[in-house]
Amino acid sequence: GALSAAGHKAGWYVLGILMLFGVIMGRTICGWLCPLGLIQELLHKVPTLKIRKSLFTKALSWMKYGFLAIFVVAIPLYYGLTKDLPFPAFCKYICPAGTLEGAVGHLANPGNASMYSMLGVLFTRKWVIMLVIGLACIFCYRSFCRFVCPLGAIYGLFSRFNIIGVQVDAKRCNGCGACVRHCGMDVKYVGDHECINCGKCMDVCRQGAISMKAGRIVLKTPVNGCKTEKNALSVRQKRLNRIFWGMALAVLCFALIWLNFLDPSIQKAPDLFTQTSSTSGTDAGAAAVESAAVSDEAEDLPEAEALKKVAAESWSSTAPVGYEVGDQLEDFALICYDGSEFHLADQRGRIVFINRWGTWCEPCKKELPYFNDLYRLHKGDIAMLVLHPSMQIEDPADYLAKQGYDMPCATDPDGDPVKRIVGGTSTLPQTVVLNRRGEVVYNSIKSVTPEILEALFTEADASAHK
Repeated sequence: GALSAAGHKAGWYVLGILMLFGVIMGRTICGWLCPLGLIQELLHKVPTLKIRKSLFTKALSWMKYGFLAIFVVAIPLYYGLTKDLPFPAFCKYICPAGTLEGAVGHLANPGNASMYSMLGVLFTRKWVIMLVIGLACIFCYRSFCRFVCPLGAIYGLFSRFNIIGVQVDAKRCNGCGACVRHCGMDVKYVGDHECINCGKCMDVCRQGAISMKAGRIVLKTPVNGCKTEKNALSVRQKRLNRIFWGMALAVLCFALIWLNFLDPSIQKAPDLFTQTSSTSGTDAGAAAVESAAVSDEAEDLPEAEALKKVAAESWSSTAPVGYEVGDQLEDFALICYDGSEFHLADQRGRIVFINRWGTWCEPCKKELPYFNDLYRLHKGDIAMLVLHPSMQIEDPADYLAKQGYDMPCATDPDGDPVKRIVGGTSTLPQTVVLNRRGEVVYNSIKSVTPEILEALFTEADASAHK
């Protein structure tokens, strides 16, 4: 994703992080930290006939470098350099980790049952890929790690440099090969690019020649190692464990505090937006006085501007500013793809529909014609904004132009400030409906139908007169 989002600039920060992790741990991450690795280990414990490693599996183990070159590097760079669009191809089309660790748990929650209608062909394909890989892991040890995972391929490049990992004492090793024979990965020798540093080889080495080290510090001694050496190291290991855990907790606490309270990006108010404070705090008497004043000033304003201002005052709201049902939505202004401006404050007196969508979201694209039909049916009495997030993998303006939609369309600026205003998340589609006073009558993240949209229009119209 970082390569695809980089456009004409290299994602140095991502390359730096990968190099840092690679130099420090390498594929030790695969053996000890990866949650998908744990799931694969558990699947392989299912009692069935197992496929043993062979020359064929060793040949297949190079396939992950093909996935790395094509889906992680080539395709994202092509879209980034030629179209200036991010396109995380591996994550979008193949990776089962997000499907299993994110989507499955999300959809298993009964509270998210309304999102089932949002699932499309892309999710079905990834679901099938996840099931196939999971089934393969039952019969073949860590199939995803060995044959598919591009991140493991990257970390494998650092096998000769990583600080934390298994090491062989050449003075003790007699070259029996028991470590390689008992390893589930397609290693040629302990610590090569296929080795995940799990340490299982230590248990089968009769010479006690293999140990887990962090540089010169021994983290785990061989089972058959010297007892005196083992006892001497136990105190040091406990001390190091406490230090590492303390450092990890300190970093975690700092990250949580920074991201939630100290990050400057969450302290800044978006520059492109204005607050609807002129009318939200007035009582009925003040609104009447202001309305009379506007009628006196109307002679000095152009006719369209005068009518717009009178309409805005006549549909003023005393509701608190927010995005929950009953709140008055915060004001904002955006430039649409056709060059026109959508200013929420100017839409008072009309029913407003805001639809957040994405070109990568099949349910979003499926419901766009429904919004366009509603806009055409009630044109003049409805204000509509079809809003794309700032992250793009396909040009939304080109897509909408090819479909011939009439409704105003725009992209949320960098940082997605409108997403914050409407209380949105990364899940799409989202529909927000405001009545003629600018108050929220509907705000939900799920797919809609033409019947639902028409019912929402009727509800919003009725709520403004209560």
